[in-house]
Amino acid sequence: MDKIVLASGNAGKLKEFSQLFSGWQIAVLPQSDFLQEEAEETGLSFIENALIKARHASAASGLPALADDSGLAVDALDGAPGIYSARYAGAGASDADNNQKLLAALDGVPMEKRGASFHCALAFVRSAEDPVPLVCTARWSGHILTRPAGDQGFGYDPLFYVASEKLTSAQLPREVKNRLSHRALAVRKFEQLWHEEMVLPQQHQADAGKKLF
Repeated sequence: MDKIVLASGNAGKLKEFSQLFSGWQIAVLPQSDFLQEEAEETGLSFIENALIKARHASAASGLPALADDSGLAVDALDGAPGIYSARYAGAGASDADNNQKLLAALDGVPMEKRGASFHCALAFVRSAEDPVPLVCTARWSGHILTRPAGDQGFGYDPLFYVASEKLTSAQLPREVKNRLSHRALAVRKFEQLWHEEMVLPQQHQADAGKKLF
């Protein structure tokens, strides 16, 4: 395996995962090299949608594929916007539109009941029909403010308050966010899972082969 496809058109994600696999000399390619249409996300969870996207990219490219699905779950809203985070205010909604809808939905809810968490699911398939994909998840807990603060990041970052830092996600220095965020935590989990499931077995096979000769 010397190439995998990232089921995303996000340049930042491509850079992040390219760095992750650089030590194993694996090239990470964008799915735009192989397909134009995004996968239809029909799953009911972040994990299901990550798997749908990974299988879609693998089928189009004939290569192993990695995908992530992420979003915000608010306690007082029974987990909404959840898997619909990117389109909470409707198809084509902007980040500002989604944030305004969220604030309206939480109008009058006291801060102690505005708990929320960002979630990220990562899924890797060796082929489109892989029956044993590598899957991991991570969460980042916080609270939703009554007004935006900060101009970094994207999505719901200006509303997501991180108590340990006394800042919103949109106010955090990049290096701090890259240490604490749901995606950063998921990537670290995936790195460990990849090492256990993909790297170590290959090393053991190579060592066994040397002993035979």
